[in-house]
Amino acid sequence: MITLAVDCMGGDHGPRVTLAACRQFLEAHSQARLLLVGLPESLQSFTHERVTIVAASEVVAMDDPVEIALRKKKDSSMRVAIQQVKDGTAAAAVSAGNTGALMAIARYLLKTLDGIDRPAIATQMPNAKGGATTVLDLGANVDCSAEHLLQFAVMGSALVSALQEGGEPTVGLLNIGEEIIKGSEVIKKAGELLRTAASSGDLNFYGNVEGNDIFKGTVDIVVCDGFVGNVALKASEGVASMVVGGLKNEFSRNIFTKAAAIVAYPVLKALMKRMDYRRYNGAALLGLRGLVFKSHGSADVLAFEQALNRAYDAARNNLLDRVRTRIAHAAPLLAPADAQAKAGVSATTH
Repeated sequence: MITLAVDCMGGDHGPRVTLAACRQFLEAHSQARLLLVGLPESLQSFTHERVTIVAASEVVAMDDPVEIALRKKKDSSMRVAIQQVKDGTAAAAVSAGNTGALMAIARYLLKTLDGIDRPAIATQMPNAKGGATTVLDLGANVDCSAEHLLQFAVMGSALVSALQEGGEPTVGLLNIGEEIIKGSEVIKKAGELLRTAASSGDLNFYGNVEGNDIFKGTVDIVVCDGFVGNVALKASEGVASMVVGGLKNEFSRNIFTKAAAIVAYPVLKALMKRMDYRRYNGAALLGLRGLVFKSHGSADVLAFEQALNRAYDAARNNLLDRVRTRIAHAAPLLAPADAQAKAGVSATTH
């Protein structure tokens, strides 16, 4: 049995969505158990032989400052869910709550793995090859050093290798062009570090990639700072919604387009399914000493169930151990960036 701790109170919709998604998830996974965390009065109606209700007396609101969530609400459903992972009661925690609060609480309770400065948020975006491209970071770290980007690449490789079949996943560094002479100084240095890591067998570095390569499926993993990654994620969700909505509207306008829709329905249905970003919901917080998955705050039942699926697959495939193994192998290259900076200062003063 794989046990997941679910923050049932988080997100825009709370138990109305999370409980329905949990029931569907349990029906599809006979080897899963759930710890439903939240206000008892909101969860008491949910009964299932593989469910345990874990009480929490507080809820982290979507607009709560990180300080309030971390220091004041010490019995929040979000914190109690992550505590289950720390205590070993659950293999992973899932929440649709406030992203900043989730990252802060997870980092405070679980701590980062040795060799990792900062956790990163990683998720998948659909690509033209029929699969998905994993992108990180998606907003946890706005300002990143070259060393941070290398750490993201190693962690992303562990994630993809754990969750998909095939050979060693390819890694691309997001840049304004493919040439190694392009980009900021941080990006150029990151490229050098990634090439060194590739030569030592720590990852499969493809080279620089551009934004459209995410959706072409040029590489399995795209590494970038959190500012750029978050913009790319939100833009892709917006475009997907616009295209799917446009198709539905166009084929409801007149009899001719309705007739065309009948003929093309199987293709259109497949396209709309591929572009439905709800099916890619569930971002991993990588670099922690435990598994935590973030669902989109506005997730509906389908989307939140997908986040549960991703957490379940990660636990079932021993993602945490795979990340540890890769980090240990790449340890000589992964000296924490903060430590490197201090070492540089020390060298210049002696």
